[in-house]
Amino acid sequence: MNNQVLIDNLRCIPDFPKKGINFRDVTTLYKSAECMKIMLDELYELYKDKGITKIVGVESRGFVMASALAAKLGCGIVLARKPGKLPFTAIKESFSKEYGVDTVEMHIDSICADDVVLIHDDLLATGGTAMATYKLVRHFNPKKIYINFIIEITDEGLHGRDQFEGIDLTTLVTI
Repeated sequence: MNNQVLIDNLRCIPDFPKKGINFRDVTTLYKSAECMKIMLDELYELYKDKGITKIVGVESRGFVMASALAAKLGCGIVLARKPGKLPFTAIKESFSKEYGVDTVEMHIDSICADDVVLIHDDLLATGGTAMATYKLVRHFNPKKIYINFIIEITDEGLHGRDQFEGIDLTTLVTI
């Protein structure tokens, strides 16, 4: 897709959160009504005919477009959160990141076998967070799982997409 308006509005912050990492800041896309409309329209076109019943928004930037798209598709939203943020019984999956180890959790009653699930996050880099979320969603045995990101980073030797072979994965912008 690589909409030029999205690319032009994306901020890059060098050496954040540590030296050598070029952080892609999607908050500049969220603050623009034009970018929000472009992203929502593109996501809707991608998923309007897929029968999505639940969207899993990944903490925290994934919550933004997941919520907007869920409202437009008429489906539910499930939160994949960092440890200790969910008030009910949760299942969890830990994973390695480029700068440490992290964990994602979901409530044990988030998804059922009849659901068609879209996992949405802001950024695909190494893929650790998304894969951990994908493994959590698989525990529920839904009918189908899709994955979407606003941005996929490939220009820094990152190959996050490689671990999702055979899984329906889309991105709005590839850098």
